[in-house]
Amino acid sequence: MTTILLLAPVAVPLLGAIVHAGLGWRRATAWTGTISAGLVLAAAITTAVDVTRHGPQVAVGGLLRTDALSAFMLIVIGAVALVAATATPAYLRAEMAAKRASSRTAARHSLLVQLFLAAMALAVLAANLGVVWVAVEATTIFTALLVGQRRTRTAIEAAWKYVVICSTGIALALLGTLVLSYASAHAGMSLDLATLAAHAQALDPGVTRIAVVLLVLGFGAKAGLAPLHAWLPDAHSQAPAPVSALMSGVLLSVAFYAILRVKVIADGALGPGFLRAVLTVLALASLTLAASLLLAQRDYKRMFAYSSIEHLGLIALGAAIGSPLALAALLLHVLGHGLAKSVLFLGAGRILQTTGTSAIAGVRALASRAPVLAGSVGLGVLALLGLPPFSLFASELGIVRAGFAGGLGWATAVALVLLVVIAGALVNHTSRMLFGAAPEGPGAATAPRRLPVSATISLVGALAACAALGVTAGPLGTLLHLAAGTISRTAP
Repeated sequence: MTTILLLAPVAVPLLGAIVHAGLGWRRATAWTGTISAGLVLAAAITTAVDVTRHGPQVAVGGLLRTDALSAFMLIVIGAVALVAATATPAYLRAEMAAKRASSRTAARHSLLVQLFLAAMALAVLAANLGVVWVAVEATTIFTALLVGQRRTRTAIEAAWKYVVICSTGIALALLGTLVLSYASAHAGMSLDLATLAAHAQALDPGVTRIAVVLLVLGFGAKAGLAPLHAWLPDAHSQAPAPVSALMSGVLLSVAFYAILRVKVIADGALGPGFLRAVLTVLALASLTLAASLLLAQRDYKRMFAYSSIEHLGLIALGAAIGSPLALAALLLHVLGHGLAKSVLFLGAGRILQTTGTSAIAGVRALASRAPVLAGSVGLGVLALLGLPPFSLFASELGIVRAGFAGGLGWATAVALVLLVVIAGALVNHTSRMLFGAAPEGPGAATAPRRLPVSATISLVGALAACAALGVTAGPLGTLLHLAAGTISRTAP
């Protein structure tokens, strides 16, 4: 049973990819992605229950391993994928109706998304750091093809920029993996994550320090952290809306998951101070960058992309603090951000389809012209700002409390100031889109069409889940506690 549970999150999307490869995209296969995501989420929940009751599980000769942290990340992947997949059929139908896509394009899109989902699941289930690297690299290949799906000049440029910058980051991560492999071999170990975490004190500190910096910078590039962040706004703004939701809502978090695994090793080998300093610098740099660029932003899809940099910076700050409260809060933040950001990118995709422009100045009076869509986007922005009852309020409050209590009060104070600036920018830009007089120009003559039922279910369901998590973590509370302990247990 354990083997089936651990294989399912990878095998089910692969089967979905085979379905689209063989049968294409048609009425009979349109909901394959939704079924696949639902099964992944069901397997993730079952795995989480099993891990909570019986501890970490291994399968396939030790190649796959799940503990509380990987089980939680599987839930994030399944939940965000289900939100995106539920809205995808309506999105693709609208693209085909506008002659921007064909059934062949839809089939290729669906196939690549399933492979993308399988790669992310493998990244969090892999027991070996080398396999984690391979899985993260695979996500680059699949998402690059999805970013350039429209084959416009800007989309192709964004795809190439994504490939070049992320390949640079992944190359750094590969070099870090090789350096860590050298250190582990001299200590009589392999790259098995559990073994490295348990015996990190046996690693050579000098070599490990080099490996950790390379790994954090490399995986940090995929997570959208400064300074290797430049691919993110272009890729997120040009990718199809469901892909942007997956990239921002879960891919960035999967990349940061790899950093959390490295943190366990670094804290055991070098003490918590070294990586705390590195992550604090990356966190504040990312928050500063997001704040400065959001102030004058003119494109709403890029606005949401820069917001992703902000939230990954906040997650990095939580990891730098490193206390059990901060780690549990950052994991809750990962899930809340994934749900809220999927709503916003799916909503942005619908706005673009109905107005024909991604310019903030080109969208006005959305609240009166499309109230359900406007309400979803407005509530999604409020969730990102960390307002109650959404879960990001609880997670941000937890990170702030842990920061002031854990010796990083100055960094937390700086982060709070930057968060206020970011909140002002988001409220200003979003309110201009939702209210005011209808614009002249593209999209002015035609009011947005009614939101499809499946898209409504997706957006409202994600917002409801985010709000419910803000009221109570419920059964996730135990899993969050165990996952935080998994990250911090080897720290001296």
